[in-house]
Amino acid sequence: MDTAKKFKPKTILLWQKASEHPQAQRIVKMFPLANVHLIKNQHKPPFLDMSPPKSLLAGKRILMIGQTASFVRRFDGILGSNVHCCPYYKLVPVSNGCPYYCTYCYLAYVYRKFNSFIKVNINYDMMFKQIRKTLSGSQGKVSFNMGEMLDSLALDHITNLTTILIPFFSGFSNAYLMLLTKSNNIDNLLSLEPNEHTIISWSLNPRYIIEQYESGTANLGERIKAAELCHEHGWRIRFRIDPGILQPNWRASYADLIHKALTLTAPENITLGMLRMLPGHLRLAAQVYGNRTQKLLNNNLIRGASDGKLRYPINLRVEFYSFLIDTIRSLDKDVSISLCRETPEIWNIFKERCEPKKCNCLIW
Repeated sequence: MDTAKKFKPKTILLWQKASEHPQAQRIVKMFPLANVHLIKNQHKPPFLDMSPPKSLLAGKRILMIGQTASFVRRFDGILGSNVHCCPYYKLVPVSNGCPYYCTYCYLAYVYRKFNSFIKVNINYDMMFKQIRKTLSGSQGKVSFNMGEMLDSLALDHITNLTTILIPFFSGFSNAYLMLLTKSNNIDNLLSLEPNEHTIISWSLNPRYIIEQYESGTANLGERIKAAELCHEHGWRIRFRIDPGILQPNWRASYADLIHKALTLTAPENITLGMLRMLPGHLRLAAQVYGNRTQKLLNNNLIRGASDGKLRYPINLRVEFYSFLIDTIRSLDKDVSISLCRETPEIWNIFKERCEPKKCNCLIW
């Protein structure tokens, strides 16, 4: 079950300079039982001084309402000498944390030096201004990925971001909003008129992977049903099967996932990726999640990529991708298939079967 729909913060940190903002007042009224603290410093609230593992878990029930000067951040696609991705822009109206408990989530490591509360930045005028400025200096289609640094839909019933961003993006000929989620929180999407400028992508994994490593998220059936409803409503949809995790009987589980997804929906793209984690991230995850992380450590991940992350050996990645691509093609001959943040050795093996410029985060 998608626990984000029932998200109720125990604590709300309300930045003083934003306390009179209509959005701040609206959100505070949604949670009458929360302890509300007015704070002067958005970055280091004085009473939240705790270790990263404790902060990571406690922050799942702490909501900060504040502002930011940096909604739009350019990703240049360079992850070292042998791991490249295509450039795009990150859109970050919600930062620091997430209501879900995904063992492998890299954002926990990215934000480890900050208090891991969930921060909603409500100075939307600044967000619109930065998007317009980015577009004014760009040529061709421009992708704004709101799924790189947050789950795009988990808290959409609280922020209502889709209801303001989707109409905004529809007013530009070359701007596109990318949403990525493990949620089935789609009520706002089904109330809006679909357009070509917003694309919704679901991160998918087999049932046992979701149960072991993606605690609190929508289950597989809920995600596929949400994608089906959005597709029927007229939205562009995609799937991201990532991170692939090798467990006993993984072939049967991933084949079942693909059959269920492609029987009920018709995504325009499926992007594949496999587990990859920095050594420090693994250590942090082990401190927070214990046995769940130990199961990931048992996968014999190795070094070798320029982004510093541990990955499965090449032969296992080739075996995994080959099986998934064959299964997808047995059901859909036309959907574009791509790989996420892989090395040149892997890309060269699959260069005839995968399309590097048609992946989850890009527009074509």
